[in-house]
Amino acid sequence: MATEAEIAQAHHKLEKEYKDVMESLGDLYVAVEAVKSAGIGDDISGLLEAVQSEAKKARTGGVIGSGAKGHAKALKNYRELTAPDAS
Repeated sequence: MATEAEIAQAHHKLEKEYKDVMESLGDLYVAVEAVKSAGIGDDISGLLEAVQSEAKKARTGGVIGSGAKGHAKALKNYRELTAPDAS
């Protein structure tokens, strides 16, 4: 059975990963807004590349983050530690 300390540590990691993903989504929303407000003379292809880049960062993480993949791992670990039949 998982100790309270292990569960607390897993919960802290899960919260951190969630926060990181939500911050990445903010950057993605900014990139999407740039596409939405582009005009006829703007480089829409380049703006869409920025959206793609930000989406990838949110999904897989950037240089120092782990993105939604890190959140998925932290969530799996937390669920395993808190499952009723965890031993």
